[in-house]
Amino acid sequence: MGNCSSCVTSDNQINDYGRLENALHITSPIFDANSNNNNWNHHKIGSVHSQVGAKGVNQDAALLYQGYGTKEGALCGVFDGHGLNGHVVSKFVRNQLPTSLLHPRKFMQWQDTFVTSFKAMDKEVKLLDNVDLTFSGSTAVVVVKQGDDLAIANLGDSRAVLGKLSENGIQAIQLTVDLKPGVPAETERIRNSKGRVFALSNEQHIERVWLPEEDIPGLAMSRAFGDFDMKSHGIIVTPVVSHHHLSSDDLFVVLATDGVWDVLSNDEVVSIVWSVKNKEMAAKAVVDEANAAWKQKFPRAKVDDCTVVCLFFHDKDDS
Repeated sequence: MGNCSSCVTSDNQINDYGRLENALHITSPIFDANSNNNNWNHHKIGSVHSQVGAKGVNQDAALLYQGYGTKEGALCGVFDGHGLNGHVVSKFVRNQLPTSLLHPRKFMQWQDTFVTSFKAMDKEVKLLDNVDLTFSGSTAVVVVKQGDDLAIANLGDSRAVLGKLSENGIQAIQLTVDLKPGVPAETERIRNSKGRVFALSNEQHIERVWLPEEDIPGLAMSRAFGDFDMKSHGIIVTPVVSHHHLSSDDLFVVLATDGVWDVLSNDEVVSIVWSVKNKEMAAKAVVDEANAAWKQKFPRAKVDDCTVVCLFFHDKDDS
C-alpha cells in the first residue's frame, strides 16, 4: 500500500478507462504536421503523485488528463475519501466525473455544468452496489484548463493554489477556500439543518459535523460526495465554482489533498514545485516534503494520505 500511480497515453475518451491506481496521468497525443518529431507533439509538463499514509488503505485519488477536450486543454482533480468506504467513492468519482463535463466555453456555462455534474455524480455514487456509504464519501477539487482560462470547482477541504511569478520570486495565490465546518456560512447551513458543529476536547482546532443526537460521524469537511445520512443535516454536494484568467506570469497550478496542506503552507508548496529541477517530479517532491513534515511536526500522529497534481503552463525552456 505504498505509491500507486500510472501514466497512460491514450486517444480514447476518458470514460474508456476504469483505473484502480490512486494517481493517474493521461495524455492524448497531439498531431502536428509542422513538427519534425515524427509529427507528434507533446503537452506542457505535468505530474501527479499519491502516497499512502499510516491509517491503512490510501483513500486519495487523483487525475491529470492532458489533451482533455482540446489539444491544449487539461483536467486536474484530487479526491480525498473518508469513512469506511471513502476509497471507493474517491476512485469512482475520479474515473467517472470527467465524462459528464461538456467542455463549455464560458464561465457561466462551467458554473452550471459543474453544479449539475456533481449532483448527478452523487446520485450515481448512491447507486453503487454493496457499498455502505452512510458515513463514507469524498471531497473533490477540479480544475479545467481551456486556452488561457481555468474553471475551478471545489467540494470540501482539498485545495488548488497557483504559482505566479512576481518581483520577489514565486508567489502563491490560493484559488479555492477550504470548505470546513468552521467556516461561518457552512456552520450556519449545517445548524439550520439540525446538524451539530463542534470540536472534540482533544483536538480543539478541528471543527467537525455530527448528527443531531449522536456523536457520529465527525466529518471534518462540510461538502462531499456520499455521506448520505448527513445530506439531510447540511452536508451538500454543490461545489463552489470560480474562474481564473491566466497571465504570462502564471506558471503552474498545484492541487493537493488536505494531508499536504495540514503540514505545508501555500508558499512552501509553490517554492518546492518551483525549485525542482525535473518538473516531471514536482508532485512527488511535494508529497515527499509533506511526509517529512508530518513526522517532524506530529511525530505521534498517524500520517495522512498525501496526493498532489501539478500542471505547468509553459514549456520547460520558457519557464
